[in-house]
Amino acid sequence: MKKQSILSEKLEPIKGVLYFVMIVLLSHFFWKFFVLGDETDTTITLFGWDISYPFNYASTHVAEITHKVLNKIGYNTSLNSSNIIRHINTGHSAQVVWGCTGIKQAYIFFCIIAFYYGSWKHKLWYIPLGFLLIYLVNLLRITLLMAIIQKYPNSFDFWHEQVTKYLFYIFLFGLWVVWNENFVLKRKERRA
Repeated sequence: MKKQSILSEKLEPIKGVLYFVMIVLLSHFFWKFFVLGDETDTTITLFGWDISYPFNYASTHVAEITHKVLNKIGYNTSLNSSNIIRHINTGHSAQVVWGCTGIKQAYIFFCIIAFYYGSWKHKLWYIPLGFLLIYLVNLLRITLLMAIIQKYPNSFDFWHEQVTKYLFYIFLFGLWVVWNENFVLKRKERRA
C-alpha cells in the first residue's frame, strides 16, 4: 500500500504528460488501423465506408490557397486538376495530397482536448479555435514547402519529413500545453 502511494506521488508531476502521450498514441493507432488509404490515394475508407470526399475537397482547397498565396508573394506557379503546384520558372513541382491537409492532425488535436481533463464549457470553444489555428499553420507549412522547392527541389524530403512535419506536431503539443496550463492546472489551483 505504501509503495503504491510513493509511486503515485512520484508520477504526479508527469501524470498529465503521460495521459497526453497515451491519448496521442491511441488516436494515432486508431487512425493507422481504421482510416485506410495511402496518402496519395483518392479513396479513403473508415470501417469500409468511403469517406474520401472531405479529404479530396481539403486537398484541392489547400492546393488552391497555397497556389494563390505563392503567386501573391511573388512566386510564379500553376495549379493543375491533380493538385500539382508547378513553379513555372523552374518546372519544379509537388502534389498536395490528402496527407497534406492537416485533417489527421486536427483529429489528433480533437482527441487530445476531448479526452483530456477540463471543462466542456471551454472545450466547446477551444477545439474550434484549435482547428482554425491548425488550418492556418498547415497552410503556412505547405506554402513554405512549395516555396523551398523552387530553389532547392532536392531538399523537399528533408524539409517535408524531417522539419515541417515535426514542427507541426510540436505546434499541436503547444496547443495542448496552453490548454493544460490555462484550463486544467489553473482550475486545480483555484480548487485547492
